[in-house]
Amino acid sequence: MSAPTSIRAQARPGSTLTVWTPEDKAFWDSQGQAIAKLNLWISVPALFLAFAVWQLWSVVAVNLPQMGFNYSTNQLFWLAAAPALSGATLRIFYSFMVPVFGGRRWTAISTASLLIPAVGIGFAVQDPTTPYPTMLLLALLCGLGGGNFSSSMSNISFFFPKERKGSALGVNAGLGNLGVSVVQFLSPIIISVGMFGFLGGESQTIVNKAGQTVEVWAQNAAFVWVPWIVIISVVAWFFMNDIADAKASFAAQAAIFRNKHNWLMCVLYLGTFGSFIGYAAGFPLLIKSQFTEVNPLAYAWIGPLVGALIRPVGGWLADKLGGARVTYWNFIVMAVAVVGVLYFLPKTSGSVFALPFGPHEGSFTGFFLMFLVLFMTTGIGNGSTFRMIPVIFMNLKTQRVPRNDDVAQANAIKEANTEAAAVLGFTAAFAAYGGFFIPKSYGSAIAATGGPELALLTFIAFYLVCIGLTWWYYARRDAEQPC
Repeated sequence: MSAPTSIRAQARPGSTLTVWTPEDKAFWDSQGQAIAKLNLWISVPALFLAFAVWQLWSVVAVNLPQMGFNYSTNQLFWLAAAPALSGATLRIFYSFMVPVFGGRRWTAISTASLLIPAVGIGFAVQDPTTPYPTMLLLALLCGLGGGNFSSSMSNISFFFPKERKGSALGVNAGLGNLGVSVVQFLSPIIISVGMFGFLGGESQTIVNKAGQTVEVWAQNAAFVWVPWIVIISVVAWFFMNDIADAKASFAAQAAIFRNKHNWLMCVLYLGTFGSFIGYAAGFPLLIKSQFTEVNPLAYAWIGPLVGALIRPVGGWLADKLGGARVTYWNFIVMAVAVVGVLYFLPKTSGSVFALPFGPHEGSFTGFFLMFLVLFMTTGIGNGSTFRMIPVIFMNLKTQRVPRNDDVAQANAIKEANTEAAAVLGFTAAFAAYGGFFIPKSYGSAIAATGGPELALLTFIAFYLVCIGLTWWYYARRDAEQPC
């Protein structure tokens, strides 16, 4: 059975889809799948750019002292940490934007907003007299990139049927997360070349670790993203779609705050994505503090790359095996991997929480491999937890209405999609605070005890809580919401 002509007429780039029923197999096969994939493949580069801008300060701040900026170590730390704080906070608001403004409009507008910090940083780093408050404001504005994740995932969740949501959300987030590793890998390369000519501004002179005086163009780390932001913003505006049925007021979406499963999934996603972004932010600092002979910038980008690339696999596994089952075993592996990190840490710091066994001088190879396992499991868990959310809320709504009442079922599906999209966004907001608290916990543990072991032991305890919650509510036989 083919889709009605009236539906086909609405299914064009840049339009509002007045009828959108991806759970209808005939509609999905005839045109829904093509439309959904078009919106997904525009969303991916938009989210990639958002993550790249969000993580700019993790690389920009490194060279500021050598370029003549007289900022203290604590001030530099806050420049690196501020985007995580503002991004997490903005995600709370971005969670509810798509049903209010429409996915196409909000993706285009929110992507274009990345021009503000990208252009601002590009000019500010060229002048060593730039006041610190200006730099801190630009760091906070990088949080615009962090906020985009919530609205992006919320938007894509509307386009795919239940059995494909895990894979679609995994692709969107996984390829989008690549912006973290790419900005860390690419920035040291592009700042060494005057790639924009007179348009890019003058070079700066720094002394590298070898004692050599070299020219750098620090502004390139920000300016390189500007043309791509413009292109993707325009493409999103003209070629993505808004979904009429996805429209909802904030009040309608606020129902999630009265649902315990929203808060349970916040905890579980903090354990997966919060770990991913927190480990990514703190990995270079942890390497530098524990293995002083190792260059952290040579390795820092590899972990986030692994976590980002594996995320679609997590969504795919969850679609095949069940999100709760994958999430449950994934948290077990995460806890074991942190034990492995503790085992391979040097025992020379004098920390009262150091393990009484393991190589005394530590092993960077073992430490690094254990962290690669951690990054891999954060990526798998990111995909599986985000597959759980739409299933949980679809079941909660559809189980309450008669199966033979098509109208009631349709309304229940609409409400489920709206609430699930809001939960996807809000849990992402909650979890993003991990980008601040994990690296901060390393510093606090080292200051208080002489080593990072206490922080890592706390992470293990948290993962054990996540294992228990996943098993009790979602994974065990007769669970409240099997998914």
